[in-house]
Formats: sequence, C-alpha cells, structure tokens
Amino acid sequence: MIDPLQTLGQWYNDAKTTSLPNPNAFVLSTTDSSGVPRARVVLMKSLGPEGLVFYTNYESQKGRNLAHDPRCSALFFWDSLHRQVHIIGQAEKTSRADSEGYWATRPRASQLSQWISKQSETVASREQLEEEYRIADERYRNQIIPCPPHWGGYLIRPTYVELWTGRDGRLHDRLAYHKVENGWRETRLYP
Repeated sequence: MIDPLQTLGQWYNDAKTTSLPNPNAFVLSTTDSSGVPRARVVLMKSLGPEGLVFYTNYESQKGRNLAHDPRCSALFFWDSLHRQVHIIGQAEKTSRADSEGYWATRPRASQLSQWISKQSETVASREQLEEEYRIADERYRNQIIPCPPHWGGYLIRPTYVELWTGRDGRLHDRLAYHKVENGWRETRLYP
C-alpha cells in the first residue's frame, strides 16, 4: 500500500530540483468563527510520517481560525511537474521545544519581525512598523532573540490526501487516500 505522505516527500524532492521558487509553498485554507473560508500561502518546514509542519504567529488570522476549528486544507501545486497534492486534516500546535528549535535557525531579521508583528492586525503606517522594528533591534542588540510565546509551529495530521497528476487530454490521475486504522485506503477518482 502506498503511503501518500511518502509520495508527497518524493514529489517535494522532485520539485526542489527544478527552478520552481519555494517548492515548499502551499495554500492553507481554514474557516473563521463565522464559517467564512480563508486561504493564504505558507511554507512547509518539515514533513514526516505524522504530517507536515509550518510555523506562524498563533495570534494571526490563521492561528485564530485554527484555535476555533483545527480542521484545515493544504494544497501544493507544482505546475511544471503537472502535480498537485490536496490534504485535509487537523492542525495541532507543535511542542514548544520543536518551535524553539526551528526558531533558532531563522535569520535575525525574521526573528525581530515576529516580535513586533501583530500579524493580520492594522498598522497605522510603514513608518510605525519600521520604528517598532528599530526598537526591537535595539532591545535585542548583541543578544540571542528568544522565541515569542505567540509564535510556533502547527502539525497538520492528514485524514485525506489526494495525489493529482496531469495527463494529456485532461485524463488526469487522481488517487485519493483516506486514513484508516492500519494506514491508508486508496481510491481512484474521475478527473
């Protein structure tokens, strides 16, 4: 039986060998407390047998959405490879240790921006944003910048994965995998 997450890993590795920018980019879809769908592009930072991980501000729109309803959708699309992967699953926060471990690998400028960003909230001006950044830069000058409590990872645990391969005449391959107790159940869908 094929493990669709292993196939995702192989396809991601294939995408990394191309000139595609950000092959780890995917569209994350959530719903807000009113049931309104929201979508944005985020970056997968790791993939394992449990699922895929991305990092964000927990107080952002996506963080609030996932706190309200952890069900989400992820969509990878690699046009030049004629492949896409659609995942439906539940997101849960990664451990603090995992978040801090990844945080330590981020560039200093990215760390500073996360300390000042009230992601998805209104900011009065570009000047205000730059001044807050300057203040944070002064505050942490010559110091290790700690991981903010409002920032960390999410693990998406898939319950459904669809592997799509484009074919001539739009006779595409669509293999759907449903999570079952002992692995995955595969079905083929019409294109």
